[in-house]
Amino acid sequence: MQEGVLTKQQLKLVPFTRYDMGWVILCIGMAIGSGIIFLPIQIGLKGLWVFMLSVIITYPAIYILQNLYLKTLSQARECNDYTSVITQYLGPNWGVFLGIAYFLMLLKGMTAVSIAITYDSASFLQTFGITEQLMSQHFWWGLLVLAILISIAAQGEKLLFKVSGPMVIAKLAIVIIIGVVMIPHWNFGNIAAFPSLGALIRDTFLTLPFTLFSILFVQILSPMNVAFRKLEADSRIATYRAIRAHRIAYIVLVISVLFFAFSFTFTLTHDDAVYAYEQNITALALAAKVLPGSIIKLMTVMLNIFAILTAFFGVFMAFQEALKGIASNLLLRIVSKERLSDRLLTICVCLFALMALWLFVMTGIKFLLLQQISAPLYGFVSCLIPCFLVYKVPVLNHLKGMKVYFVILMGIMLCLSPFFKFFE
Repeated sequence: MQEGVLTKQQLKLVPFTRYDMGWVILCIGMAIGSGIIFLPIQIGLKGLWVFMLSVIITYPAIYILQNLYLKTLSQARECNDYTSVITQYLGPNWGVFLGIAYFLMLLKGMTAVSIAITYDSASFLQTFGITEQLMSQHFWWGLLVLAILISIAAQGEKLLFKVSGPMVIAKLAIVIIIGVVMIPHWNFGNIAAFPSLGALIRDTFLTLPFTLFSILFVQILSPMNVAFRKLEADSRIATYRAIRAHRIAYIVLVISVLFFAFSFTFTLTHDDAVYAYEQNITALALAAKVLPGSIIKLMTVMLNIFAILTAFFGVFMAFQEALKGIASNLLLRIVSKERLSDRLLTICVCLFALMALWLFVMTGIKFLLLQQISAPLYGFVSCLIPCFLVYKVPVLNHLKGMKVYFVILMGIMLCLSPFFKFFE
């Protein structure tokens, strides 16, 4: 950290630039992705009351845990990737172990958006009569789609700002517009009766991952922190800019996503939700099939495409960073830093990512099931690891407090949530 003390008033004078806005947009784009487009399906299956309770628990926790996550990253002397930060705090062995856990969390995110874009792109092509059969039935379809997206995502943040920026702004507007357009189709008869206490608790645990993923963008916080640290000589200013971007993105997401989710909930029936689950398609693909009117169909298609693409680009930045961090940590034990080619490492990482994601898509795993069984990874990496660092690393001890206990509780709940599947 730099010498001297920067007051809150001095930090508030730090200008909010187009670069800051670019990161706010990427954060929003990361969150409005596979999570939001499957959330209405889960609400339709479990009911509005369950969703409301899960929001009360989850949304405050998301802000606290992401804020804590950023602050734990920001205290590191050097900040190149997540693995290197953990290595500085706890040593190289912990760096590899927690780096792998971080990578697995991101792998779930990449798998989710890869499945969504493979199956939904095929569904839309069939819905609009472009193809007679589902292209996702062909083994090469997912490989082709993923190869194109990875080749774009690997070009870096500046290109992603240009590619993702207009799409994120458009999809945020579409989220709000779709919510408004659906108002004439609202049917409050779709609201199920208040469940029994046992069912409420069980289904809330099962819905927590979906509520979490509806506005979560923790995956992109490490790349954002690294970018600001490279830009700013004073790490405190870099931290302030990262936290400010996080706060703005969070507020925008809470307002827009809640309106979108409630509007869908009042429109689609439980039977619609069951159909979407069985077909492994998103709420938007379902809306394009069952709701009348070409405007809704056009907007749902645009939102689906933009949501999945920008989520893919956002997660891939962190995914690539995590893979390179783990590979570098292992390779630097046997070769010198000068002999390690960053370009060759990047190419190898992209090829590995392409093949791994394609194989996961080929399994045809149900997206909703993937969301539930992966919750412990997010509970461990996003909640429990930052809290562990706060108590383990002396330089982070000042972050102790009740908020940390709340994040620990949220992490435990996420770790336990898949086991409630056995009580359905």
